Amino acid sequence: MKKLFSTLALAMMTSLAATAQTVQNANYSTFAHIKKDGTVQNSTYSTIGYIKSDGTVQDKTYHTVGYIKSNGTIQNATYSTIGYVKDDGTVQNSTYSTIGYIKSDGTVQDKTYHTIGHAKDVKPTWAALLFFFQLLK
Repeated sequence: MKKLFSTLALAMMTSLAATAQTVQNANYSTFAHIKKDGTVQNSTYSTIGYIKSDGTVQDKTYHTVGYIKSNGTIQNATYSTIGYVKDDGTVQNSTYSTIGYIKSDGTVQDKTYHTIGHAKDVKPTWAALLFFFQLLK
C-alpha cells in the first residue's frame, strides 16, 4: 500500500511538472506557475490570472487587464501600448526604451544585464508580462 501511494504521488508530481512552466526570481525561488492552458498561479498554486490563446490577459476574476499581440506588443485593458517584446528578447517600454531582456535559455535580465529571474520554456511575452509589466499581480 505504501509503495502504491508513493507511486501515485510521484505520478501526480510528474504530471504537474509536465503541465506547468515555472517562473523563478534570481535566487531560483518559484513565484509563479503557468499551466499549458494559460492559467497563471502563484507559488502556492492559487490562480492569479489567465493568458488566453488569443492574447487576452485576465485577472483571477476574469476581468481583462491587457493584451499580448502576436507582434510582441503589450497593451493594457484600454488598448494603450505599455511595451514591446522584440524577436531577440529585448523588452522595451512604450517609448521604446530598453527595460530588460529575456534570453533564449529563459534567463530574465534587467536593462543593466543583471539577472532578475528565470523563465525556462516560458514564452518571452509571458515572461515579460510577469517580470516587467505586472498586469497580473
